[in-house]
Amino acid sequence: MTVDTPQSRPTPQSRPVPLGPRSVTALALVSAVGVIAFGWPFLAPPTSQVSAHAQDAPWLFAGLLVLLVAVVAATISESGLGPKAVAMLGVLAATGAALRPLGAGTAGIEPMFFLLVLSGRVLGPGFGFVLGSVTMFASSLLTGGVGPWMPFQMLAMGWFTMGAGLLPGPDRLRGRAELLLLAGYGFLAAFVYGTVMNLAGWPFMGALASNVAFDPDAAVPANLARFIAYCVATSLGWDLGRAIVTVVLTVTLGPAILKALRRATRRAAFEAPVTFDAPAA
Repeated sequence: MTVDTPQSRPTPQSRPVPLGPRSVTALALVSAVGVIAFGWPFLAPPTSQVSAHAQDAPWLFAGLLVLLVAVVAATISESGLGPKAVAMLGVLAATGAALRPLGAGTAGIEPMFFLLVLSGRVLGPGFGFVLGSVTMFASSLLTGGVGPWMPFQMLAMGWFTMGAGLLPGPDRLRGRAELLLLAGYGFLAAFVYGTVMNLAGWPFMGALASNVAFDPDAAVPANLARFIAYCVATSLGWDLGRAIVTVVLTVTLGPAILKALRRATRRAAFEAPVTFDAPAA
């Protein structure tokens, strides 16, 4: 007969940033604004003031997203981002930022994505959102990729990493099944990330490529056809390369990195209360 003891039950995974009601509300609000910021070409009618200022709208949304991402990061930090979590955040963000230049100039070779998938899986959605945003900010400074697109990249990468933390079975799914889940998520999310970022840059094209550029006077179906053609012509190959690299690195390096992250999380004991004992007499 098997006795069900505390030692025999699965141990709940420690999360460095537990999401409270305030954090969830902040994430939901910034995500809603982010959807509008990315998708306004399909949400605003041709007669709206947003469409009338098509070249200015991305700049306005970029400035707004900077403030909103900062608010969400501050709210999540206030909910429990302690010194140990900050240290782990710094190490992972620096590692991810250092990985990004390795594929600069080579289509699809972006090894930072697989690390963020694994980190979000182990450390949870709250930590994942902050890690994705901070990593993209640091890597943009490192590679000189600072521009109006950077806030969009920070939000999209925050979503990307947070999504890995929302995948099912974090305390039960292990081994090959977990690797397949993470590889499948990384493959699909790489395409979604590329498509979302296309939305951020597409309105900037103006008259540079009339057949695929955003037309503020056109109806939604016509602009949707232009956007699909733009994605196929400019980023499909890059997104495919990113997806394949993410899958290959997840399958090959995933077991070792997942083990290391989980061991570091257990040793850090993020959720253990900090107490100070009186000195012995």
